[in-house]
Amino acid sequence: MDARTFGRDIAHINLSEGTVENRPAPPEWVEKYIGARGLGVRYVLENGPNVEPLSPENILCFMNGPLSGSEMSMSGRWAAVTKSPLTNTVTDSHQGGWSAARVRWAGFDGLIFEGRADAPVYVFIEDGEISIRDASDTWGMGIHETVAFYQERYGKKNLSINAIGQAGENLSRFAAWVNEDDRAFGRGGTGAVGGSKNLKAIIVRAANKKSDVPDKDAWQAARKLALNTIRDEKNITSPKKGGLSVYGTNVLMNVTNSIGALGVRNSQLTSFGERAESLSGEYVEENILVGNPTCHACPVACKKEVEIKDGPWKGLKMESVEYEPAWALGSNCDVDDIRSVAKLIDQCNDYGLDPIELGNVYSVFMECTEKGLTNGESLDWGDDAAMVALTEKLALREGIGDKLADGAVITAQNFGRPEAAMACKGQAVAAYDPRGLKGMGLGYATSNRGACHLRAYVAAAELGVVGIEADPLEWRGKGELVMIFQDLAAFSDSLDLCKFSAFAQGADEYAAQWSGAMGIECTAEDVMQAGERVYNLERYYNNLAGFGEGSDTLPKRFTEEASTLSGSKGHVSELDQMLVEYYDVRGWKNGVVPQAKLDELQIP
Repeated sequence: MDARTFGRDIAHINLSEGTVENRPAPPEWVEKYIGARGLGVRYVLENGPNVEPLSPENILCFMNGPLSGSEMSMSGRWAAVTKSPLTNTVTDSHQGGWSAARVRWAGFDGLIFEGRADAPVYVFIEDGEISIRDASDTWGMGIHETVAFYQERYGKKNLSINAIGQAGENLSRFAAWVNEDDRAFGRGGTGAVGGSKNLKAIIVRAANKKSDVPDKDAWQAARKLALNTIRDEKNITSPKKGGLSVYGTNVLMNVTNSIGALGVRNSQLTSFGERAESLSGEYVEENILVGNPTCHACPVACKKEVEIKDGPWKGLKMESVEYEPAWALGSNCDVDDIRSVAKLIDQCNDYGLDPIELGNVYSVFMECTEKGLTNGESLDWGDDAAMVALTEKLALREGIGDKLADGAVITAQNFGRPEAAMACKGQAVAAYDPRGLKGMGLGYATSNRGACHLRAYVAAAELGVVGIEADPLEWRGKGELVMIFQDLAAFSDSLDLCKFSAFAQGADEYAAQWSGAMGIECTAEDVMQAGERVYNLERYYNNLAGFGEGSDTLPKRFTEEASTLSGSKGHVSELDQMLVEYYDVRGWKNGVVPQAKLDELQIP
């Protein structure tokens, strides 16, 4: 797996013609854009920025990185990259579990789907071969039923199944792909792109294969360095000791609530008060936790499997109650029952929906109901039973569900209250209120895939969970901080390592891992430059797709309506001031990448 071999095995699957062709990525693309996210974006750019996302002309890339499926810690991820039907930007979404590893072990660095099948199909991958097969038996099934169907056909051993549910089939613009472990390509509507191509599932069977690396000593040294930083007890990743490992991502619920940065009732409020505890990772661990499943090569085990033992959802066993969905479907909708939240997340895993976007859709509907704008249709704050019933209608596009299936922005427009959508570039925000976490507001606004907490996870610094600390209420200095986090994440997403690796590791550790896998000499500076190149490539694509000056915005609720609750009381987001600082350090002109920057980074 050196620079001459990674990127060699890229399968181009033309669903219109029913053909599969292996064409290696150009070596210079691999050198510049690394893999996974970066390489996928380069293919999407090559395909053209003006394609319609749900047309046969759009491509859907599933890309491994140089570390995917290797023995390196936290390397069980791959990226889905396409033009988003939700945002019309380039988007990448990442998935954990075992799918990435098995695709690599089966002999492929990436899968690029083109065209549209005449009837529902799935692809089967094994021993370096890909076949396109009839999926009519499973079209119309949820993901859980689909997985069970194909496990019955192919067995469970060494098998990974990625599928879309009814939401993707019905072209919900925030539909997701989900694998048998309930890990999702969650954001951006990649599931709808699959549905538009009549692509139901990707199934791969492969046993574990060790990485073939050019320098085993360098590789082992990088592995040891990475693992030691993850295990270090001072880090939140420390297995069975750090907060991320013990409580999962939902360790943040009480923290963000305490500083006035937890959106409530569609971000009309910034704290859930004492009710936040009942949604928290601590509450889950004490009351409904039954397991700690893990992804390939991960010692952290941040996923939390739960079982509901009472109430209307008694008997439900699912994974995983993550922080973002718990917020989106919880406090954001005035719901404080973690059992109902678990039920809603499980529905998302089955129908194939992004739970962050879904929660924002429901909070928009609730606010519009409160304002008397819904023409007799209604969804009241905190009505979790109605939310459960409505999710099926949304996935199937039945009745009012059809009005909600295209995301928070279109839902708000449908009800005549566009300002109710807490979104940037068409995608809804996540679980961090920009009035209490100033850097996250800038991160939302400048994210290349619409509002996103993962493009620049500056909350890690603003909440003090990494070695860098930043005042969450200070806007000055956030421009450079956001850029650093964006560039580092762009690189790790291209390797493809879990986002949470950055809670323990930085550019030095990533450089060692890249060098060990590829047999090249590289430094922390090389890592940051490669990340900067990927981020600028994405921004360049968006500029070509119509996102010009003035595209980096936040909802006025965050910039004009001050927080009224403790921790952030009196604060708004100073986005305009932060953008001046950010564009200066980026070398951009009001959000547009100038030719000089493209030349500097050798971007076509």
